[in-house]
Amino acid sequence: MTHVLDPDALDGARSLPGALPDAFADVTRSNDAFRAFLHGLPGVDQVGAENRVTVLGSRSIKTTAKAWAIDTAISMVDLTTLEGSDTPGKVRSLAAKARRPDPEDPTCPAVAAVCVYGDLAGVAKEALAGTGIHVAAVATAFPSGRASRAVKLADVRDAVAAGADEIDMVIDRGAFLAGRYLDVFDEIVAVKEACARPGEDSAHLKVILETGELVTLDAVRRASWLAMLAGGDFIKTSTGKISPAATLPVCLVMLEAVRDFRAATGRQVGVKPAGGIRTTKDAVKHLVLVNETAGADWLSPDWFRLGASSLLNDLLLQRQKLRTGHYSGPDHVSVD
Repeated sequence: MTHVLDPDALDGARSLPGALPDAFADVTRSNDAFRAFLHGLPGVDQVGAENRVTVLGSRSIKTTAKAWAIDTAISMVDLTTLEGSDTPGKVRSLAAKARRPDPEDPTCPAVAAVCVYGDLAGVAKEALAGTGIHVAAVATAFPSGRASRAVKLADVRDAVAAGADEIDMVIDRGAFLAGRYLDVFDEIVAVKEACARPGEDSAHLKVILETGELVTLDAVRRASWLAMLAGGDFIKTSTGKISPAATLPVCLVMLEAVRDFRAATGRQVGVKPAGGIRTTKDAVKHLVLVNETAGADWLSPDWFRLGASSLLNDLLLQRQKLRTGHYSGPDHVSVD
């Protein structure tokens, strides 16, 4: 089991949602102070975390509950294409699928968002106009994050200007692993400011930790708190470009982090596992983990997303099985 953070250990810090508590502002006064705080967070029992997700993952979900879980998972999908070969036509096709995942069944919910490279955000925005489906754009020299801050911020501003409702940024993992925590914090703060849209709400910021490169669950917990303190609206596991990507133990630690962060600050932050989530069984395991760890408040596309490209097809095939009583072949769904 992992430890639950005691809010009293944070000097009873409280704030209005979106504001950095005064007690935490002192934490970020220097890199040494930030290091002391982050390394002072309760350690993660890796064996306990792995056992916990194994037990939760073995739960059987049947009939009505399974139908609800499938529809909920579909509504949480960030339908994604992040290939160098992406074209405007491919993005428009993906947007059509996002609006009507199952053309034969209008009761099937739409997905939460379409996630693309920033230069195609405008295409997605036009294709999704009036649907309520968000446009998410990856930025900050995705997936490596190896660029100057000026380039990263220009990347974000371009995507927001093109119509992105959400920005998926990558942290500088090299700086984080080298212990330059304040540099990573300052960059997230600057990206958050670059998400501003004059006269409108700011684009939401999802902070990608690339947990496969952070190696330990303790590092995942530290990175999660760093990203939330810097103003991230979501913390996201991975770019999907390296392995391992999203794993259940990592997701458990991140869900505990957002739960404890809300208890300490009053601000709720979302979680997005991405990469390697391909089957309905994978998605249901994540929903069980959300409910049992963070709680039902996070069982909404506003607070939990599934970053995926192939997952939606399996969810649709399982949904059709529940509705018709038989499985359709893989050619029944579109190949994205």
